[in-house]
Amino acid sequence: MADHLKRLLEAEARAQSLIDAANTERERMLNETLSAAREVEARFAAGRTALRAPYLKDAQSRAEQAVAELTRKYEERQRNLREMAARHEQEAVNAALNLLLDPTS
Repeated sequence: MADHLKRLLEAEARAQSLIDAANTERERMLNETLSAAREVEARFAAGRTALRAPYLKDAQSRAEQAVAELTRKYEERQRNLREMAARHEQEAVNAALNLLLDPTS
């Protein structure tokens, strides 16, 4: 009977040793995985700027094109308004001259 108890205690000790080794291995694997995840996260954060760069460049290009188009339209509208003002000014001068020269008309 003592022999059976002795074997059971030895088996329990071996089982506890296996459990301890498994827990240690689990902790090591968790720490490795967390470290790898942090490293990947850091690389992603560092690469985020590089990932955004083409989109920002494209947005900048589109904004510049929009500004150029609006500037062109503004200048065209301004030129048209100046032409209309000059034409109306000439018409007003002619009407004033006609009124001064021939007040009865």
